[in-house]
Amino acid sequence: MDEILKLQQKIVPELIELLEKRYNILRTIYYNQPVGRRILANSVNLGERIVRTEINFLKSVNLIEVSAPGMSVTAEGENIIDKLKSFIHEIKGLSDIEDVIKEKLDVKKVIIVPGDMDEDRTVVKELGRAAANYIKGVIKSGDIIALTGGSTIKEVIDNVPKMQNIYNALVVPARGGMGKQVEIQANTLAANLANKIGGSYKLLHIPDNISDRALDTMLNERDIKDIIENIKNSNVLIYGIGRADEMAKRRGVTPEMIDKLTAIGTVGEAFGCYFNKDGEVVYSTPTVGINSSDIRRINYPVAVAGGSSKAEAILATEKGNKSGVLITDEGAAKEILRLIKEYENSHTNN
Repeated sequence: MDEILKLQQKIVPELIELLEKRYNILRTIYYNQPVGRRILANSVNLGERIVRTEINFLKSVNLIEVSAPGMSVTAEGENIIDKLKSFIHEIKGLSDIEDVIKEKLDVKKVIIVPGDMDEDRTVVKELGRAAANYIKGVIKSGDIIALTGGSTIKEVIDNVPKMQNIYNALVVPARGGMGKQVEIQANTLAANLANKIGGSYKLLHIPDNISDRALDTMLNERDIKDIIENIKNSNVLIYGIGRADEMAKRRGVTPEMIDKLTAIGTVGEAFGCYFNKDGEVVYSTPTVGINSSDIRRINYPVAVAGGSSKAEAILATEKGNKSGVLITDEGAAKEILRLIKEYENSHTNN
């Protein structure tokens, strides 16, 4: 198969490009259905005339249907998307990139989905599906599963199917709450995942950036102590990664502290910990839950993040995480490779 793909790419590269284009259009329709032609053209970054031609073709082979509300994918179209997924993965060379990043970061596993979240927001849905599929395969009876909040992790939980063969699993938030959007907070997502796997859940009602005095008082509460113990004993962790500057603002870090974090070269954030380019934790928000030292003893720490703009943050937070699983997109992966190569070249020259 690999040899045939290489021959196709060399002799008829235009066929591969056409296949990728039609797959991308079909996938975008699927994740946005029903969708109009103009919105579709903007989403896939193609002219309306080109999109119109491709729509007519996809409709003629019964992969999409067009109605008053917009276009939607047929059952046959869904089947095509599913079957093409691994093929597109191979022709883009993503398996090779996974192997290189796994070796360079020294992590257990890397999974890459096609596309770049920064350019196409529907890629986050593909990211969510890939992460949910991996998590479904590692969760087992008796597990304690901790997770962070955020829109990407919500996409993961939304894609986890109902599971009938899991018993006595417990789901807990990995850290205290953040932000005002209840639907993407860790407490909400923990409850949603527990319902899907037939497990139980516990909630942690402690906000980020709470004062030290208030935090000390709350830590004396028995219920809080119990859930913290559960969090510390979790064996599966699902978490997102953010850029340090963006996450500091979202977590309500003071402008003075943000300036300080920038000055010392902080680039990435995960579970309330801020990392510099060398992968060192230089600051942590004053709340309870998972921290960087806990990651080393968790069986399955699963990081889910995409977008080329997050490459530096991903590189900083995941470097040397030997048991870590990274699920990301093509945009972030290629930028990670570029950053690694740039770093290696600069050290070779020195």
